[in-house]
Amino acid sequence: MPVERPRDPHARTRTSRHRRWTTATLAAALVTAAFPSASWAAPEPAEGPVSVWPAPRELTHRDDGFPLTPVVGLVTSGDADAATEKEVRRVLREVGVRRIVPAHDGSRAPVTVWLGDGDRVLSELGVAGADALAAEGFVVAAGHDDDGRGQVVLDGVDADGTHYATQVFEQVVRPRRGADWVPGVEVRDWPAMAYRGVIEGFYGTPWSHEDRLALMDYLGDHRMNTFEYAPKDDPYHRERWREPYPEQELARLGELVDRAAANRVDFTFALSPGLSVCYSSQDDFEAVVAKFEALYGLGARSFNIPLDDIDYNAWHCDADVERFGTGPGAAGRAQAHLLNRVQREWVEAKGDVAPLQMVPTEYYNVAESPYKRELRERMDSDVVVMWTGTAVVPERITVAQAERARQVFGHEILIWDNYPVNDYAAGRLLLAPFSGRENGLSEQVAGIVSNPMNQAALSELALFSFAEFGWNDVDYDATESWAAATVEFAGGDAELAAAVRVFADLSWYDGTLHRVRSPRLAGEIDEFWRVWRSGQRAEARARLVEVFDSYVAATVELRGLPDPRARVEIDAWLRAADHWLAAGRAALDMLAAYEADDRGVAWEHRGRVASLVEQAQAVRDDKAPHSSTWPKIADGVLDSFLAEANGLVDEWFGVGVGRPVAEVSLPTYQQHVPANMVDGDPGTYFWSSRASRVGDHVGVDLGVVTEIGRIDVLMGKSGSPDDYFREGVLEYSVDGEVWTALTTASASEVGVAAPEGTRARYVRYRATADGAGFWLVVREFAVETPELVSYTVEAVPPGREGSGAGRVVDGDPATAYVAARPAESGEALVVRLSRVRPVERVVVLQDPGAPVSAVVQVREGPGEWVTVGELSGGYTSVDVGGVPVGELRLVWAGGAQPRVHEIVPVFGG
Repeated sequence: MPVERPRDPHARTRTSRHRRWTTATLAAALVTAAFPSASWAAPEPAEGPVSVWPAPRELTHRDDGFPLTPVVGLVTSGDADAATEKEVRRVLREVGVRRIVPAHDGSRAPVTVWLGDGDRVLSELGVAGADALAAEGFVVAAGHDDDGRGQVVLDGVDADGTHYATQVFEQVVRPRRGADWVPGVEVRDWPAMAYRGVIEGFYGTPWSHEDRLALMDYLGDHRMNTFEYAPKDDPYHRERWREPYPEQELARLGELVDRAAANRVDFTFALSPGLSVCYSSQDDFEAVVAKFEALYGLGARSFNIPLDDIDYNAWHCDADVERFGTGPGAAGRAQAHLLNRVQREWVEAKGDVAPLQMVPTEYYNVAESPYKRELRERMDSDVVVMWTGTAVVPERITVAQAERARQVFGHEILIWDNYPVNDYAAGRLLLAPFSGRENGLSEQVAGIVSNPMNQAALSELALFSFAEFGWNDVDYDATESWAAATVEFAGGDAELAAAVRVFADLSWYDGTLHRVRSPRLAGEIDEFWRVWRSGQRAEARARLVEVFDSYVAATVELRGLPDPRARVEIDAWLRAADHWLAAGRAALDMLAAYEADDRGVAWEHRGRVASLVEQAQAVRDDKAPHSSTWPKIADGVLDSFLAEANGLVDEWFGVGVGRPVAEVSLPTYQQHVPANMVDGDPGTYFWSSRASRVGDHVGVDLGVVTEIGRIDVLMGKSGSPDDYFREGVLEYSVDGEVWTALTTASASEVGVAAPEGTRARYVRYRATADGAGFWLVVREFAVETPELVSYTVEAVPPGREGSGAGRVVDGDPATAYVAARPAESGEALVVRLSRVRPVERVVVLQDPGAPVSAVVQVREGPGEWVTVGELSGGYTSVDVGGVPVGELRLVWAGGAQPRVHEIVPVFGG
């Protein structure tokens, strides 16, 4: 059944993105630092140099500008289509022109706009026309003719060029009291790259239909001419590629094709059959063509066959093995066969379809290989190859690398740039500048398209710079372009743009293009600790309070972003930032209590820090994969500051002194922190958030060099029995540099007794083989230390799941024993010491928001318990008097549910 929809390719609601503030505010952005701490003011709109974005190849200022009069003549030619004439009329009306009169070559109007050829006027202005420029090129000229009348010529090489000239004219006109001003100017411009745009090629939640429609407008307004439809989680694009689109979905695609055409954007439909295709099958060839025919019928004239992210050693039919053989070279032959058929039998037969594009299975390097050789030698020379650089997400792409890619693939190269895509970086927004792409790439490649974030509106920060780089990569400056992008993103509001730049520092790191974490905040925190350690503690705290407040102010500003889609997309990160920044302020309050030697108040603030971090880590975005974790805010910087501040205060409390500290090389899954594996409770565990690899390790720092005895590493758990190192070596070290092996193992539980007299500070279990895709669980990493005190704990009531009693002696106040039910009178939590030691006092850290009443008792061994004090509030320090202690306990008064973070016996001599 045919799909009924409007056939007017230019039918859309126009909302101009090139607003009249662009010239002034973007010019101001050029002189703004990457991390402004104060807002800046734009110059008076009618003053200063003309600024055009993307930056043009040639821009010459003239001294013969003029005001726009209420009546303006308009001369049109065959170089301008109806949509461009409509556009220029809109621009003239918006800048105050009341009447636009049709004019002819001898127009006597005081101001005339020439849409298309204006050779006579160009000659009088001393400006060469656009005929010699590259496709899509144009000239914008404004000045006085020989009779002193104001003339504007918008001359394009083709209809697209004339349209782009109209967009530049809108940027050039300057607001001025009385009548808007047209500066004397000559702009000569043309694109560096033929393909400029976006490929929606990410995994996770696809963009909405509304997001895609809005993107078409954005691309058109930024002289980007390419949209590639390739969302990995569209089943009809990939897994169910043979099946026709349902009628409703096809209608949506048709609307996208129309909106793209209205914006002079080529809609490229990508079909990814590699998961199941039989390359030699006539039926599968016809299935590809049928899918393309459906989109052709909607108006699409550009097509792509991505063969990325598949196993090219796996065949899906016996016929392919018989015809092409096996191995990567055979895959290249098979793919070339299918692509050649589509290019020669369908694309060329159509006559009005752009050359076929493809994404090779080896899409991310420039190494010679049998696969690439087959594509180079067998694939039709017109097929365009997409390439991501020398990595999936490379830090840099250089001209030399691109030249090598063109040589090794033997075809025209189109860069699929995986920035700012964040499907591989769950929880991260990628808001830093688009950088690391060498100027001059256009010498070697046909174009560049951005694979954006799951967040469509927020991706525009990077897409602004992609537009500029694709248009003029020779003069591109990443920092200047990013500053200008923030201004446009903020709707021209200078204070809001500054807030965008401030907040972006919290989302700077991506591990690929940007490997430095939150550079501004990191520098401020480093300075804080320098001043703190110099003794100027109040001054250090006051400065960092100001810094945190500047980020808080930015989060407040960003809730007023002009695009409602952006406000929704950034919301989870703003909420998480509020919690993290509040935790930072609470940590400074905790340090103030530390200065005042007030442990009770310090503990209350430490509880606030923990609670705020917990709230931050409970925030979720609603898009996959970001819904699987909390939004990352200055991770590795702000959380490290909190850890250092907590550690300083914990040492002051006596927490962790003489106790093993867990050390791991793997990231943590949810709340299953490393401390769980040294808490003496096999019911709690450390759990990694990725599969283990060779070189990964888990272990303990004993704090001092001491004698060690038996070592037990218990991995895996019920429900995840395979989460252990497949092969590993248990080893120890005195200094953390030189390691001595004790044993090797390949089981989930490893146990060995160290030779008598072995002394060490560090003990670790290191993987010597990859984990076969399994994560790692460590229930317990126990090291017998005869010279040190270790603890065992029993509790009634027992701890609820994940909050065992062992947490009261794990050296980590962030964890807690939480009783599974309210305690009854006389029930107790008992801590047994491995050695009897004289104890001066016992410190108990409870939940400061809900402390429980209990009696504190001690004894040396079997015998009577001696009461030494009672719990009072969240922080309690009970004097013991230096008597020998082998056990201590808290005897609950009953009626409340205990939540104890740490019990610290402070030893005497």
